[in-house]
Amino acid sequence: MNFLSPLGWLYGAGARSRNALYDRELLGSHALGAKTISVGNITTGGTGKTPLVAYIAETLAEHGEKVCILTRGYGREEPKSRVVVSNWRGVLVDALAGGDEPVELANKLIGKAVIVADPNRVAAGLWAKDQYGITAFVLDDGFQHRRVRRDLDVVCVDATDPFGGGEILPAGRLREPPASLGRADAIVLTRADMVDDVEAVVKRVRRYCADRPIFNAETKLDGFAFVSDLAEVHDGCDIGPAYAFCGLANPESFFATLRKGGVELKGVQAFRDHHLYTQADVEKLEHEAEWAEAKCLVTTAKDAVKLADLQFEMDCRVAAASLELNDPDSFHDLLLRVLSA
Repeated sequence: MNFLSPLGWLYGAGARSRNALYDRELLGSHALGAKTISVGNITTGGTGKTPLVAYIAETLAEHGEKVCILTRGYGREEPKSRVVVSNWRGVLVDALAGGDEPVELANKLIGKAVIVADPNRVAAGLWAKDQYGITAFVLDDGFQHRRVRRDLDVVCVDATDPFGGGEILPAGRLREPPASLGRADAIVLTRADMVDDVEAVVKRVRRYCADRPIFNAETKLDGFAFVSDLAEVHDGCDIGPAYAFCGLANPESFFATLRKGGVELKGVQAFRDHHLYTQADVEKLEHEAEWAEAKCLVTTAKDAVKLADLQFEMDCRVAAASLELNDPDSFHDLLLRVLSA
């Protein structure tokens, strides 16, 4: 408990009241006319949701679906506008216009998904279905966005901090009470490899969703690309001593993934989530990396989309990572049951 706890109680009461109105159908949800899968969380930021969104979109595309990812596009210049980030054929906007995470997804999913950033995901979904013949939607950060009717609710829970310190905003990081996990159809425990006893975490989560499937996930380092060419990933993680930097809600998870992948880190620098980089940032990073005797800089794909117009004197690598589930067959079956229902 802290001095903000009373505000957290009020926020939680509001979340419970809103959910009750939807549960009793006093607030309406709207179907998009195609299968809809939501990926979300109950805490603010940093749960490893974006890799799961990409994983699901790729799976749906592999089964012949015309996929659209609907996202708010946090941090973009005109947050109330509708922006087509990708139209299957390529990435149409930069991170300032589309948001860093949508552009990161667009780079990864060329030829596999349309990506639309719009705070009104009902209107955006209906428009995208008409424009592109969409047969399956993925809602990015959609658990609390109950205006959109969904066929599957997948919730990411960070195994290293499942309930955001146990308090609701603004006292803690919970968006709504843990009991809300009972609304989920499936739970994905991200960063499951970063805790000593993942089964203890599973038991804590099961208190709120006893009969839901729970999957463990970890982030696998696949190789590295260059900032100048994000599409070409080079296998192997032997890049020599490196200086890592990122602007994530949970930067330590990125640094831990690098170390687990065998990267020797001479130093690290964490910026605020969604940080917009300047040339001065680059010059300072290069200076610190040289002082630490690192041979290169290394960052995330989310950060890299905001670095394309900046000049580097030192080699800057971009970590390519993917999600690895403990039971991918069962997760695929879950998705396919939704498509065939």
